[in-house]
Amino acid sequence: MKLFDELDDKNFELYAIRSYYNPTCIDPDEFYEDLKRFKYVKRLITRYKDNGNPPVNLLLNHLVIIFNVFGIEAGLKMLEHKIPLIEDWEIIKPFLIYLKIIENTKYVSVPMDNRIVEELRKV
Repeated sequence: MKLFDELDDKNFELYAIRSYYNPTCIDPDEFYEDLKRFKYVKRLITRYKDNGNPPVNLLLNHLVIIFNVFGIEAGLKMLEHKIPLIEDWEIIKPFLIYLKIIENTKYVSVPMDNRIVEELRKV
């Protein structure tokens, strides 16, 4: 088994460092700021589930940056590790389709949050 076949808390940061590409990054603090975006995404999902007000633009911004600096494959793998709940993926999946990160045929067992889909159609 390869080191990064499955991500866990022990190898997550090393995988993130290996996958990171930001030519404008000049110090480690920038890397850690980008790494915090996974936490921000999780927090925004929780806030939406609590108050019903979808933070579409904020989620879009964080996801775009995640995929820009970590790449699509690594970004998806890291999101899957950091956001393991299926009900959270119901919120994330429409964004991934909107950004053309995945096709409709990926994560077929995950339904999409209708409110998020409607809000993304307005963007």
